[in-house]
Amino acid sequence: MAGFPSHTARSPFAKGHGQALRILMVEDEARLARNVKKGIESIPSFVVDVCHDGVDGQHLALTSSYDLVILDLMLPGVDGLSILQAIRGAGLTTPVLILTARTSKADVVRGLDFGSDDYLGKPFDMGELLARVKTLIRRSHNRPDPILRIGDLEIDTHRHVVRRGEAEHTLPALEYRLLEYLAYRAGEVISKTEILEHLYDYNWEKFSNVIEVYISTLRKKLETDGRPRMSHTLRGQGYVLAVEPPGGSSA
Repeated sequence: MAGFPSHTARSPFAKGHGQALRILMVEDEARLARNVKKGIESIPSFVVDVCHDGVDGQHLALTSSYDLVILDLMLPGVDGLSILQAIRGAGLTTPVLILTARTSKADVVRGLDFGSDDYLGKPFDMGELLARVKTLIRRSHNRPDPILRIGDLEIDTHRHVVRRGEAEHTLPALEYRLLEYLAYRAGEVISKTEILEHLYDYNWEKFSNVIEVYISTLRKKLETDGRPRMSHTLRGQGYVLAVEPPGGSSA
């Protein structure tokens, strides 16, 4: 069973927390678990406890306080879906990210139906995992309605489906995450740098033009057929998702 490391640093995400953000990873592949632990703990004040079997993992998930659980499905002792059922059956709202090689549509749907908050297939990009970890933890500390609504735009954060009017869209992962991020902060002007850091976490300089591309693509999908613009560009400042742009003008 994993130990509980000491910590003194204060996380920039942990408003109101006097201690580190704690993550439980239940993963039987020891090398993968070490690499993920190292990657996550590169973020200041994040601490990861690791279990390699389902029995210990379920015990820790039910008896200790965590900000996030990263859960494999194929585990010795107790499988991941059973652990997820036990967590939700106990009334715990701890965010759960399923990290598994089982990535068929049926497996993804089962995981979401059982109460997972996100689902990432192996192999995966460490930058994407870190971005999802940070997003889930941010969201959990101020858990909103799963449906985000801005004007006639609806974003289903559980199903990752976007609707505007009668049209429903399933967006590519990074387009969806960009739109969801803007929606959580609807009405706020968010700088390009902040968006890049949120989506990529590190080495994002090589993606310096990608935000403009994503915004353009989102507009083509969501702002056609005479529907008014909702994703506004404020030159020299950033981007904002709103029914009306701040100051009444945008690019």
